[in-house]
Amino acid sequence: MPQTNILLVDDHAIVREGYRALLNRQSDFTIVAEAENGEEAYRLFRQHRPDLVLLDLSLPGKGGLATLLQIRQLSPQAKVLIFSMHQNPAMAKKAIDAGAKGYITKSSDPATLVQAIADVMKGRLAISDDIAKALAYDNLQGPSTLVSKLSTREFEILRMLVEGQSKPEIATTLSISHKTVSNCYYIIKNKLNVKNDIALMRLAEDSGLIASSHTKDC
Repeated sequence: MPQTNILLVDDHAIVREGYRALLNRQSDFTIVAEAENGEEAYRLFRQHRPDLVLLDLSLPGKGGLATLLQIRQLSPQAKVLIFSMHQNPAMAKKAIDAGAKGYITKSSDPATLVQAIADVMKGRLAISDDIAKALAYDNLQGPSTLVSKLSTREFEILRMLVEGQSKPEIATTLSISHKTVSNCYYIIKNKLNVKNDIALMRLAEDSGLIASSHTKDC
């Protein structure tokens, strides 16, 4: 296999160190850059144009989904592989809908990640076994309310609201107007049939689609 240049994106330095050590042991993988947030990831992607982006979903500020969308808007052919603590099939669906070429959970063994990168580079969709099983079960149960009703942007705005970011902060982070955020917020509440902030936050957290604002991936 030709050399694969990789941009590694995770906000935890110790996590990046572990994945760097793993991937550097593969003779055909090279980590060309590392980022700890979405803004840095986008800048480094433009600078290095890596063959593959290994992207965590839980990033400070602009989340992984928003970063994925931004990278794909710049380069529709970009290969982005998600690796995340989220084992919920809804997150995998949203990432794939946004253009991710695969979704691997961090609980997967190292060989799974290495194989996933190779599969993505060959044009295949890479899904870890736990997510594949969860997706199959979810399909039997029918589409999840949040996944089926919210667009990717609405889903990302909801995630940021749950994490405690204000509407002006979200607007700045996503490079959209405050009015757009407010409109999306109104649409989100209507789509999910909730009347106030407390009900919206409870629905988002109880659904399991978005981690509690009191917890954070590692």
